[in-house]
Amino acid sequence: MISRILIILGMVGLFMIFLPIITNFHESQNLRELAVNYVEGSVNELNTPNIVTSVVVTYRGLDTLGEVTVLFLATVGVGLLLKRRNGKQVRRPVSELLQTTSSFLFALIIMLGVYIFTHGHLTPGGGFQGGVVIASGFLLMMLSNVNVKINRTVLHVVESFSGTIYVLTGVVGLVLTIGFLNPKFLPLGDFGHLFSACAIPVIYSFIGLKVGSELTNILDTMGGE
Repeated sequence: MISRILIILGMVGLFMIFLPIITNFHESQNLRELAVNYVEGSVNELNTPNIVTSVVVTYRGLDTLGEVTVLFLATVGVGLLLKRRNGKQVRRPVSELLQTTSSFLFALIIMLGVYIFTHGHLTPGGGFQGGVVIASGFLLMMLSNVNVKINRTVLHVVESFSGTIYVLTGVVGLVLTIGFLNPKFLPLGDFGHLFSACAIPVIYSFIGLKVGSELTNILDTMGGE
């Protein structure tokens, strides 16, 4: 009885919190000044049609660096809490269909993930999304074959290398231009082409590799005995 009362009170409290937001909501007809600068700068300064990418990677690049750092700390925490123990793994039955198609699907998933973060400056998507797709491919392999072994050394090298290059790119942008992760030190290229948007595709590619390796590391750690 008490738990139901608390649930009802919680729901009423949430309703009271969101009520002013709902009643005072007015659809904006014009962009604010900051949003206008982002939209115009995405095309005129960075030469990329994906405004979200230009904001995430350049104008708010420090925030993205913080997000990658949080993901790294989460990986370290999972590794410390779920250390592998020596022992014999018990082979679990898996779907024959999954075993048959996993190798073929794995290659397609990896290709899709690479496509997403290399085209993040042109289409919706980017480093985080592409990295998650890549990690899902490795998860498929783990589910289809419990004895599959992932080289953790390679994962650590890719993770460290991509993170280091990401930070160094930001430092170069800070030294040679005006702001952190400002990509103007590379050619703008032609609008809408793959090799365009300065250093944005380079940055997003390394973010994709870092996110993919970190998430795969987490999955591999959690997939222990």
